[in-house]
Amino acid sequence: MVRVTLLGCGGTQPLPQRALSALAVSAGGSTVLIDCGEGTQAACRRWGVNLFRIDAVLLTHYHGDHIFGLPGLWQTMAGMGRTAPLLMAGPPGLEALVRAFLTVAGPLPFALRTLELERCRGQFEVSPAVLEAFPLKHRVDCCGYAYRLPRAGRFDPARARAANIPLAYWSRLQAGETVGRFTPDMVLGPRRRGLKVVYGADTRPCRALAEAARDADLLCMDATYADDADADKAKLYGHSTCRQAGALAAGAGARRLWLTHYSAAVTDPTPGLLAARAAFPAAVAGEDGMSVDLFFDET
Repeated sequence: MVRVTLLGCGGTQPLPQRALSALAVSAGGSTVLIDCGEGTQAACRRWGVNLFRIDAVLLTHYHGDHIFGLPGLWQTMAGMGRTAPLLMAGPPGLEALVRAFLTVAGPLPFALRTLELERCRGQFEVSPAVLEAFPLKHRVDCCGYAYRLPRAGRFDPARARAANIPLAYWSRLQAGETVGRFTPDMVLGPRRRGLKVVYGADTRPCRALAEAARDADLLCMDATYADDADADKAKLYGHSTCRQAGALAAGAGARRLWLTHYSAAVTDPTPGLLAARAAFPAAVAGEDGMSVDLFFDET
């Protein structure tokens, strides 16, 4: 199971009912935080995301509405007694950003492990998930992220018996562990469909995002502008309209779409939601605190 929690769906500036960009994706006792706008740690407490279980913070880019929550988050983690390293990933410029924010946050009792993603591309693990970065289309280098929870093939007891594998090893092999001379491929069928969550903000519709979102269980996408009349403005500033987000989700065959990163001028996303649903009926207007539990297909 993967739990996804939208901690902040605002862009540019926070509103009383809308924090700035942040999304938490959790599985197997580990949480990945994507972006960390103002108010992120307060949102975590409000919506039940355990700060101590955050193992990685992935930054899309370095505009303030996506990063200004970081120094406070680090300080709170330090105050909670964290000693485990924290992975920080983002486009080029990450190490300079971390150094600058450390002058504010002060020395920390845990290491910050930085992963600069050249050209916003790269694959890495945050157990039990596999993360893949891909380039978005914004005014600056900007990374989208695909969070994948893989699923092993079905366990075949007949093959295990035929190979004379002791019963005590079965569960370990099923979990993907090699035990002595016995390997998982001896008892597991082909890999089954896992789970995929894709996050793309800030961005215009682009091929890389559409490819990453293909058959995604959830696409959380930039929907800065609700009004179609703002399409030219969206293009100028490297954002998307709600209708464009719906069209991309439909073309990619995504299963769910959450609209996010609304302009502060969008006080009511309903008109934008209706525009998105014209192309993708399953679109949902993102709200702070919205969450969903995603489960493997029953196959």
